[in-house]
Amino acid sequence: ALIVETGTKLAAQIKRGDLTMPDDDVMADMYLLVDQLCEAHGFTWYELSNWSKPQHECAHNIAYWQNKQWWGLGPGAHSHIDGKRFWNVKHPTAYKQRLFSGESVVADSETLTQIDIDVERIMLGIRMREGLEISTLSSQQMALLEGFRADGHLELLDGRVVLTPTGRLIADRIVREITI
Repeated sequence: ALIVETGTKLAAQIKRGDLTMPDDDVMADMYLLVDQLCEAHGFTWYELSNWSKPQHECAHNIAYWQNKQWWGLGPGAHSHIDGKRFWNVKHPTAYKQRLFSGESVVADSETLTQIDIDVERIMLGIRMREGLEISTLSSQQMALLEGFRADGHLELLDGRVVLTPTGRLIADRIVREITI
């Protein structure tokens, strides 16, 4: 479902009544239509909300989804190094002042717990076309997934849990079911 972030132009337009949020069923139909149109034109989905021509996936985003390390440079940029996330001050002027005065530009940080890491591995892995390795899930989690498999929302392929098109529509629900 579309999430409207507070403070955005879209949020203001909806609040004023200039725009209305589409119904969840309409958004689901639109997603499936986009998926069909992309496939018909040679684009395949490789992440829940991303399609590309073969061999042209966005390596930058894949690094996030595969929990790899990255450095973010510039105002508001985020980094992930050795299980620690940190982010820079957002305002360009504050960033510049800190940088030129020799101060750290890091606004804040967090160290991920093992639970955080496990939940993110599931949440991000299941969004990928390759799916999530079955071997990384507990027998209890696999039992919870069985109902989604029976309903046609996911498949077990080559040792992986892979979402079907209708499963992609409820990916967040599937993740909640097996991580709570």
